[in-house]
Amino acid sequence: MSTMPACELDRIIYERINILAATLRPMTIRNYQVSANNFLRRLHLNFPRIESIDQLERNPHILSWLKNLAEGNPPLTNGTRRGILLCMRRLFDELAGNTYPAERILIVAQDIPPRDQYMPKAISAEVDSLLDRQLRLDDDLISNALLLIRATGMRVGECLSLNKGSLRHLGADHWALHVPLGKLHNERLVPMDRDACDIFKRILCLSGPAPDNDPNPASAPLLLLPNGAKVSYQRIQRTLKSASKRAGSMSVRPHQLRHTFATAMIRAGISLAALKQILGHRDIRMTMAYVQITQNDLQREYHLARKNLASLYTLPQPALSKDVETSNTGIPAICRTLDSVQHRLEMYRRQLSNLSEQRKLPPLARRLTKLRKDLSNLQGA
Repeated sequence: MSTMPACELDRIIYERINILAATLRPMTIRNYQVSANNFLRRLHLNFPRIESIDQLERNPHILSWLKNLAEGNPPLTNGTRRGILLCMRRLFDELAGNTYPAERILIVAQDIPPRDQYMPKAISAEVDSLLDRQLRLDDDLISNALLLIRATGMRVGECLSLNKGSLRHLGADHWALHVPLGKLHNERLVPMDRDACDIFKRILCLSGPAPDNDPNPASAPLLLLPNGAKVSYQRIQRTLKSASKRAGSMSVRPHQLRHTFATAMIRAGISLAALKQILGHRDIRMTMAYVQITQNDLQREYHLARKNLASLYTLPQPALSKDVETSNTGIPAICRTLDSVQHRLEMYRRQLSNLSEQRKLPPLARRLTKLRKDLSNLQGA
């Protein structure tokens, strides 16, 4: 997007964006340009005399703009407003050391709206099974690409950037998929089981040939149509929509396969730390947003925890010698009961952390010992 600076303020802001363009992705720079256009357009409309950054003040210039953002028609989502404000705050921070004193903070943390909290978008186990069966029946290039996304939790863009040599053998029966630099500028190895490896090999069979002039065929794109064209995101989207419809389920979006993978892995017992690495997240909070915890999950985890607690605090039973009488009545039975009570009392004493309470129990134990001895003597008499 090209915008002609209207004054000095516009010029230095767009110059700073051009400097950032050397290290940031084109889409990110586009976001900076849109944010700057929004701010400058509203500023010049409300305060036409502002021409330099030295004239900017938080009140009224920034506060007036914040009000306009909050009262937009149609209203902007928290996520859109958050993105605009973060872009402008970074631009102001970048200029702080060169153009105006750093202590003049124009956008503060309290101005940034909270992130919108959405429920995870994982599909149900039933829909997941129906869709898996339909994609395997279709068995074409795009269907297998969707199966690979579901089996690995990749982003669609990462799948589209795979090449024919992305499957790596790590030794023994261990295989991994090399996912190149993606959304967060990090590459990673995603573990692959036998089924995922078979899907990848099937894609290799269905993929179009690498260009004749490519010196390294393994570096050619994995998802190539028979005419040599690359598969597009729109084609992935259309194929999934069609497959979900033919499977008799509601329409499924490609990114939902990633959410479904994450939720299924958590239910299977993987740790959040390991899942974070597989998904390529930088922050564990990003991983948490992908995990769907249902009421059934809560019930299962709760009862499992209660069961573990019960086993943790269950006291072992005293072993009975073989020569102990098996009668359940009379003095022998009473003696066995006293032995059990003494044992439980001792185990309870060992669990107490309060020393004062611990000291109260030995006298009771001595009384039981004396009673046990008197009963034994009575039986002998």
